[in-house]
Amino acid sequence: MSTEHAPTARTREKRSGDEEASADLRLGEFQNVPTLTLSEARLLINAVMDHRKSIRKVEETEKLVEYELKGHGYNSTLVKTQDYLDVFARFKQKENIEAVERMLSAKQELELFERSQLAEEAKTLIPSLSNKISDQDLQELLDDITKLRHHGE
Repeated sequence: MSTEHAPTARTREKRSGDEEASADLRLGEFQNVPTLTLSEARLLINAVMDHRKSIRKVEETEKLVEYELKGHGYNSTLVKTQDYLDVFARFKQKENIEAVERMLSAKQELELFERSQLAEEAKTLIPSLSNKISDQDLQELLDDITKLRHHGE
């Protein structure tokens, strides 16, 4: 009688170890992948959830919300993500989020990852920006973004 057991978990893919957001930006397979700011992610998730709620019957929605609030299923992760984004997303209004995206898109010398992070954070948190944009240009960009953040929010 054999005591061998079938594997209980799938094998994990080995990481390449080259992903790093430091002075030399190395994102591996995610290098040129479009990214979202926290504000854009919040806007997108809220729109999807609003759409889901609008196409369900009231009773189903109430059951779903109760189920989500109790922390069951995949929706508990979604609710936690929404809570996180509600706290940390800097921009709440769609118009300001779009204006920030237009400003950042004009900075073609920046990587997609850097643009998405820049709207929420600063150069100290994104070391790879140090050789791509001058402090003065960065400050002007951040000032313009800050004006939008304070305007109507």
